[in-house]
Amino acid sequence: MLPTAADRSLSPRALYQDVAERLRERIFNRQLEPGSWIDEQKLAADFGISRTPLREALKVLAVEGLVTMKVRRGAYVTEMSVQDVQQVYHVMALLESDAAGEVARQATPAEIAQLRALHDRLEREVHQREFFFATNEAFHMQLLTLGGNRWSQQIVGDLRKVMKLNRHHSLFKQGRLEESLAEHRALMDAIEQRDAEAARRLMRLHLDNGLEAASA
Repeated sequence: MLPTAADRSLSPRALYQDVAERLRERIFNRQLEPGSWIDEQKLAADFGISRTPLREALKVLAVEGLVTMKVRRGAYVTEMSVQDVQQVYHVMALLESDAAGEVARQATPAEIAQLRALHDRLEREVHQREFFFATNEAFHMQLLTLGGNRWSQQIVGDLRKVMKLNRHHSLFKQGRLEESLAEHRALMDAIEQRDAEAARRLMRLHLDNGLEAASA
């Protein structure tokens, strides 16, 4: 539960961040569906807070792309169009393929071992979709971290949140988990062999295939 007025030791900033996280959970769990209107009064009552921190939280989610603010109509959960999905994948492919090349070129053996450990988890979780999703995202974000460009990390982190709004997640397609794992396997081999060009190309192919599956 959110802290009450009587025992709250959090600052207003921490409170609206807490509210933003609660709203993200509701959006990702489809308790708030893409395209749906966000009832601020009801949510404020549910959370036991005023509408001020709720509105601040909605601003945070609007910056992330999860919420769309409409003039005189209020806040809505963002709904992904086909064009939105294509554009998000395009940007992710550019940034993540660049990161893959950088990791292959300059990551330390210990850093590559971190990626290998995440990949090995994917191998074990291929038939456990929920776990596979989480580990797959951790792999991609760790690759960006090791790539060393914090702006790429920030941009892709937000884009991956937005992609959770897509009703046709690429990994939902039958057989896509196994295909994705095979693509990760080839990418991991290229990184371990220090083949930067192959790593870039394979990451781009991986995300292009993800787009095709998400658009089917």
